[in-house]
Amino acid sequence: MDTFAFAVVNGLLYGMLLFMLASGLTLIFSLMGVLNFAHASFFMLGAYFAYQLSSIGNFWMGLVLAPLLVGLLGATVERYGLRVVHRHGHVAELLFTFGLAYLIEELVRLVWGRQPVPYRIPEVLDFPLFSIGGIDYSAYRAFMFAIAVLMFLGLLALLKRTRVGLMVQAALSHPDVLWALGHNVPRLFMLVFGGGVALAGLAGVIGGNYLVTEPGMAHQMGTILFVIVVFGGLGSLLGAFLASILIGILQTLMVAFDGTLTDLVVSLGAAAPQATGPFREIWTITPANLAPVLPYLLLVVLLIVRPRGLLGTRET
Repeated sequence: MDTFAFAVVNGLLYGMLLFMLASGLTLIFSLMGVLNFAHASFFMLGAYFAYQLSSIGNFWMGLVLAPLLVGLLGATVERYGLRVVHRHGHVAELLFTFGLAYLIEELVRLVWGRQPVPYRIPEVLDFPLFSIGGIDYSAYRAFMFAIAVLMFLGLLALLKRTRVGLMVQAALSHPDVLWALGHNVPRLFMLVFGGGVALAGLAGVIGGNYLVTEPGMAHQMGTILFVIVVFGGLGSLLGAFLASILIGILQTLMVAFDGTLTDLVVSLGAAAPQATGPFREIWTITPANLAPVLPYLLLVVLLIVRPRGLLGTRET
C-alpha cells in the first residue's frame, strides 16, 4: 500500500506537469485552430532560459523572466511567421511549426551543447516535506503541484469570468463580429499564441529541474503532449486536465509495480507457461515495459470509440 500510495502521488504530480505543458497548446488550438508542433520546443526553451537566469541570479528570477521571454518569442513567431503562413492553410501551418521545432532544437545544441545542463532545484525548497512508506517527498514537488493547480484555476477563471476570456471565446466562433465591434482580432491571436507558449515556458521552468534539461527533452515530451491534447478533446481545457491526470497516474503505477505476465498467470492458479517458440518473450514483459506504449494504446482505442476525445466539441 505504501508503494501504491507513493506511485499515485508521483503520478498525480507527473500528470499536473503534463497539464502545464498541454494547457497552452489547448488554448492555442481552441482559439486559432493551430496544432503547434513546436510547443514542446518552447517548453525546452523555458527550461534552458531558467537555467541561464538562475546561474546569473537565482531560481526565482528564472521563474518570472523565463516564461516572459518565451512568450515574447512566441508572439514574435506568430506575428512575423505563423500569421504569414496562415493564409496558405493548415498544412502550411503544420509544416512551419514542424520546421520551427527542429530549428529551435539545433539552436539549443549550438548555444548550450549536447549534454544535459546542471539545472537544479532551489535550495530553499530542497528538503523533505513528508514521507510515504519511508520515502521522502520533497517540498519542491509540492511547489510544482501548487503551481499547476493555480494555473488550472487561473485559466478557467480567465476564460469564464473575464472580458478577455469572453473575447477569446467569441473570436473562436464569431471573429467577424469582433472586427465589427472594433477589436483587433490578429493582435488577440498574437497575444493568445504568446500566452500559450509562455505557459509551456513556465512548465519548462518548473519541470526542467524535475526531469533532465537536455536537447532531447522537447522530443521526449512532444509526443505525449499531443496524445493528451487529442485524448482529452481538441480545444477542451478540462479534457486536457483529466487526460493528463489519467495518463500520469497510469504510467507511474505501471512503472512502480514489478512482475511479468507469467507471474500473473501463476497468481490466477494456472501452471506457468513454457517460454518457448517465437512468442516466448511475451511472458517476460513487465508493466514497466508497457508503460511507454500505454498512452498511445489508450489514444487509439478512444479515437475508435469517441473520435472527438473525452470532452472535445470540435470535429476538425
